[in-house]
Amino acid sequence: MEQYEPDSLSPVQRAALRRSMANGRAALSRRGLLRAGGGGALALGGLGTLSGCGIPPAAQSQGGSGAEDFSDKEKRVAFSNWTEYMDVAENDKNRRPTLEAFTKRTGIEVEYAEDVNDNNEFFGKIKPQLAAGQDTGRDLICVTDWLAARLIRFGWVQKLDPANLPHAYANLAPQFRDVEWDPGRAYSYPWAGIAVVVAYNVKATGGREVTSVSQLLDDPKLKGKVGVLSEMRDTMGMTMLDMGKDPAKFTTDDFDAAAARLQKAVDKRQIRRFTGNDYTSDLTKGDLAACLAWAGDVVQLQADNPDVRFHIPDSGYITGTDVLLVPNKARHKKNAERLIDHYYQPAIAAELAAWINYVCPVDGVKEELAKISEEAANDPLIIPDKEMSEKSNYFRALSPKEETAYEAKFAKLTGA
Repeated sequence: MEQYEPDSLSPVQRAALRRSMANGRAALSRRGLLRAGGGGALALGGLGTLSGCGIPPAAQSQGGSGAEDFSDKEKRVAFSNWTEYMDVAENDKNRRPTLEAFTKRTGIEVEYAEDVNDNNEFFGKIKPQLAAGQDTGRDLICVTDWLAARLIRFGWVQKLDPANLPHAYANLAPQFRDVEWDPGRAYSYPWAGIAVVVAYNVKATGGREVTSVSQLLDDPKLKGKVGVLSEMRDTMGMTMLDMGKDPAKFTTDDFDAAAARLQKAVDKRQIRRFTGNDYTSDLTKGDLAACLAWAGDVVQLQADNPDVRFHIPDSGYITGTDVLLVPNKARHKKNAERLIDHYYQPAIAAELAAWINYVCPVDGVKEELAKISEEAANDPLIIPDKEMSEKSNYFRALSPKEETAYEAKFAKLTGA
């Protein structure tokens, strides 16, 4: 297997890894509709283990539609990703060191586009071509797990060739290896994990810790200073966990009970508002004393404001992933697979994780990340420790009928 050796980073470059929250994957409008479709998210633990250390073949009956692969003739690959979801050089924002390393090692040029701004919006862009059996012009895309599940279910993405993924096969962290919507990772590989935590501003709480959803919804000292997420799966999932229900197995009665509990908090004005990513500025300023938050945001906020703290509730937390897929009719499938594999080398994965600050799905990355930043390597929001992994939960897949009903109930709750 080829190995990547990162260039040494200067103190200025290392500091740049803690970039401003004004930019980045965390600052995008994706939050409002992150997992608005069906599909179920990935749990960082407890999804079941695989036989031995291998990844079994997928059980899906769906199969993607390939095309002639020009990878050997055309040394290029087109990659669509979220804005600011890739490392950049400190002295030139148009340079992306890990992509440059891939080109230097393989000779394959990467046509990198930051054109995924929202899952539903991006789906609208590629749906006509995929439905018509046409090339989307993209060889590799990064979307959130629920949309990945939909694309797999429709048969609109291609099955990956393990022969082109030696690092990915060997280094995918055990807790990411198997998901209900893509058994054995036959079609997808994670780019990053997204965890929901309880965050608070210790100055705004008067020095008190906030450690649970129960405190958010019931503590009178927090009245009017609580934020919960406008993302249905995250807020409902965290509320059900707090009530002792399993988001991976819940019933409609469980959902309705959680909605009623949230409605009570809304009625008594415990909840200030349902938020998208805009909670970050309110939490930093103290306008929100505590809230549900995305872990990648919290890492960034803490770099600029030591008053921002987080807690993983004893009841657990909800997690999901953004994943890489090869669309049907992609012209350079093999090159796309090699690019996926590139990011499963621990040194490359560490450089990316240090920049984006989301959960890294690559096993063995902690040692490499420590060479860049000890702080990042020891942050459980980037490299989950055993305790955090054991508390992770996923929100189960929904049928189309359930999807419509649950989203309508949540929209009524939020006043949307």
